Amino acid sequence: MKERLRKIARFILNPRLIMCLVIAWLITNGWSYILFAVGTFFDIYWMTAVAGAYLAFLWLPVSPEKLVTIAIAIGLLRWLFPNDQQTLAVLRQLHYKTKEIIKNRKEKNKK
Repeated sequence: MKERLRKIARFILNPRLIMCLVIAWLITNGWSYILFAVGTFFDIYWMTAVAGAYLAFLWLPVSPEKLVTIAIAIGLLRWLFPNDQQTLAVLRQLHYKTKEIIKNRKEKNKK
């Protein structure tokens, strides 16, 4: 259990992955927070309105923002750091395990 937690922590705290997550967050959410702050500071109403509407959507429970952010971060990781085999191997392993779980559930539901 301890080794598994250490492996997860190493994967999540990887500086390359963190950088890709920050960039992905800026693409999906960060721009709206920045736009809202600038619009509020300079009293630019259209900026505040656009950013506020998008932020309201982000806080809805049905917003797929977190899934999209993680997908963009993984894509950026593969694009910016194609030689980071350690992190990519963990992603491949997670992908394989997820496919196996889905396959097993489908087979279980057919019975």
